[in-house]
Amino acid sequence: MLFYLNGAFVGLLVLSNILAVKLISIGNWVVLPAAVIIYIFTYPITDTITEVYGKEAAKQTVMAGLITQILAVIFIYVAIKLPAAPFYQNQAEFEAIFTSGFRVTIASLVSFLISQNLDVALFHKLKERHGDKGLWIRNNASTMTSQLVDTTIFITIAFYGTMPVGALAGLILTQYSFKFVMAIFDTPFVYLLVRLCRREFQRKSSLHKFS
Repeated sequence: MLFYLNGAFVGLLVLSNILAVKLISIGNWVVLPAAVIIYIFTYPITDTITEVYGKEAAKQTVMAGLITQILAVIFIYVAIKLPAAPFYQNQAEFEAIFTSGFRVTIASLVSFLISQNLDVALFHKLKERHGDKGLWIRNNASTMTSQLVDTTIFITIAFYGTMPVGALAGLILTQYSFKFVMAIFDTPFVYLLVRLCRREFQRKSSLHKFS
C-alpha cells in the first residue's frame, strides 16, 4: 500500500505543477490556481503515511516528490530546447505554456519543501501526544497549518509583481479558505486510507510470522 501511496503522491505533484499556470474562478469571487484541486490531495497521503508507517517514511515520500519535481523541470526544459519537427506548428504555444510555468514550479518547489515537512513534523508531534487516538485532530491541525504556509509562500513567489498587492492578498485568502474547507472534508478519506493501510500491514505481519 505504501508503494501506491508514494506513486499517487508523486503523480499528483507533477500534475499539479503542470496545471498551476491557469487560474480558475469558482463563482464570482473565488480565484484559485487550477493546481489546487489536485494538490490538496497530497496532504492526506502524507498524513496517512506518517500515521501508519512513521515520520521517516513520510519524509522519504516528500523527498521523492521533491526529486521528481526537479527532474520534471529539467526534462521540460530539454523538451522546449529540442528542435521542433518542420511540420510541428505549435512550438510557440508549447514554449509559452511551459516557460510560464517555471516561476510557478520554483514557487511550488519552495512551498512544497517547507509545508510538507512542516505537515509531517506537526502530525508526528501530535501523534506522539495522542497515540492512536485523535486522528482527526492531528490530520486537520497539521494540514490547516501547513496549507497556510504553503499558500502564502506559493502565491507570493509565483505571482508577486504580476498583480496588485491587494489582489495577491485576496488570492492567498481565497485559496487558503478553499483548502481549509477541503481539509475538513478529507478527514473521512484519511480514516479510510489509514484503515486500509493498517489492514494490509497486519496481514503482511501475520504472513511473515507464520512463514
